[in-house]
Amino acid sequence: MRVVLLGTAAGGGFPQWNCACALCAAARAGELPSRTQECAAVTGNGRDWWLLNASPDLRTQLIATPALWPGPAPRVTPLRGVLLTDAEADHVAGLTELRGAADLKVYAAPTVRAVLAPVRAALDRYTTWEWADSLADGGFVLAGGLVVTAHPVGVKIPKYVPAQVPGPAAPWVTAYRIEDLASGGVLVYAPCVGAWSPALEELCAEADCVLLDGTFYADDEMGTALRSGAGQAATGHLPVTGPDGTLAAIARHLGVRRIYTHLNNTNPLLDPASPARARVAEEGVEVLPDGAELVL
Repeated sequence: MRVVLLGTAAGGGFPQWNCACALCAAARAGELPSRTQECAAVTGNGRDWWLLNASPDLRTQLIATPALWPGPAPRVTPLRGVLLTDAEADHVAGLTELRGAADLKVYAAPTVRAVLAPVRAALDRYTTWEWADSLADGGFVLAGGLVVTAHPVGVKIPKYVPAQVPGPAAPWVTAYRIEDLASGGVLVYAPCVGAWSPALEELCAEADCVLLDGTFYADDEMGTALRSGAGQAATGHLPVTGPDGTLAAIARHLGVRRIYTHLNNTNPLLDPASPARARVAEEGVEVLPDGAELVL
């Protein structure tokens, strides 16, 4: 199994266009590497590729990744579809960039498919896609020899949803367990985690690699970085540090490759020279750049 980290930043990317915090200023000055919005691609055979989320930066990400270029025929591409973890704008806006591709298949939880009904209707005017339930019993098999199961990990409802129907207990956010039938390699893809559950603990324990939500380093991060009143900045995202943070949880899994992704523009992990980066490195947890490739 090959995995390409197409983008590793949270919504808005890094630097964020309307932010003048110290980290964004450093990125504009060329002192820190820029990052596009979180998205990944996975394949089991090098020919059939599946997107993990579809970021607003998808066009740029596809052009920057030769394995995802079209050919040999003019309109033939290696993309077969998309696996959505949630309905957040930074994970679904890129679907519109794919509107010219026929016969794609999109997997998502029922709540996500329902809230995206207007988008689905608009895309249907360009070409026909198949939309499937990612939470179907028994999981599903992707072209290229990958077996996938989806697991609820949060109930964060996107801000653009006008009414919370179905209610907040519905599975709005999922993680994916992806296994390569040929190699036996297992990837857990969880860029949005609202709670560390026994189920997620078990998923991480049996994985070879975990791509994990690293949105916020600390629970009060946005208030600190932007010099406004500190609040519950990590709503819907567990912070990296703190008694209930993901670092303490993921540090238990010593035999697993662990990588933070979906980094907010306020997150000190964006700076390779920061004490924050040193702290996660001490636990064996990585922060990789856009374009990094993993082989499982």
